[in-house]
Amino acid sequence: MQKGFIKMLHRITVFCASSRMVHQKYFDAARQLAEILTKNKFTAVYGGGAVGLMGALADYMLEKGGDLEGVIPQFMMKVEWGHPGVQKMIVTRDMHERKELLIHNVDAVVALPGGSGTLEELMEVISLKRLGKFVKPIIIINTDGFYDALIVLLNKMVEEHFMRPDHLRMWKVINHPPELMEAIKNSEKWDEDAINFAGL
Repeated sequence: MQKGFIKMLHRITVFCASSRMVHQKYFDAARQLAEILTKNKFTAVYGGGAVGLMGALADYMLEKGGDLEGVIPQFMMKVEWGHPGVQKMIVTRDMHERKELLIHNVDAVVALPGGSGTLEELMEVISLKRLGKFVKPIIIINTDGFYDALIVLLNKMVEEHFMRPDHLRMWKVINHPPELMEAIKNSEKWDEDAINFAGL
């Protein structure tokens, strides 16, 4: 990754959950991330929700004047899951379109801890990067070891030859949001030249 890349960052997607019931440490991590994004004047693209870690991220950024874009499917808006304070809200036909737009024209993806939806989004973008269809940094925030089991599984996939060792370069794992900028700066360039189609 070129050193000047940080200066070129404009939009960062954040995958995160909507559960209200998670431990305070996860809310704290979401707010720390929101502070970093706001301070560095990045546009945060997120799932558009008003509660859980999505709500914590949005509330902080809106309070501090940060730039925020929500992407949410119609059925969630109908049941009033969307954040009423987000002015830039894209309403999609369905979840599939939502996932496409969440990573469209962004400069990096960051995954906070989350449930099945967050995991699905993260694994899809990793798969797209493996295929050279998404070539930007992917940063996993491993708050208090939340993603330890996933990291073990990903390494097991390499050990058992379902993926290649170089695939482990597709993402960076950090423990705390303040490590984000350094992780993005140190992310390796990944493009179609990195793919061996004979052994994906």
